[in-house]
Amino acid sequence: MVAKAASTEFYTHKMNEQRYPRLQLRTVKELMVGKGIERPSNVAALDETFKKAPESKKKLGHQKEFGM
Repeated sequence: MVAKAASTEFYTHKMNEQRYPRLQLRTVKELMVGKGIERPSNVAALDETFKKAPESKKKLGHQKEFGM
């Protein structure tokens, strides 16, 4: 499993050109002591790293009232 993870490709971030392993293995112990995964920082992730849904088109008008 470790060899397979080491043989996978890397992700190169568009903004800062840093490389991150696409597949990273962590044990429960490593996660419990705070060892995370290698990934872009939150600031770097604000660009086009993650796909965003298109904004919805707002309809202008009034909300209809319920006939109660």
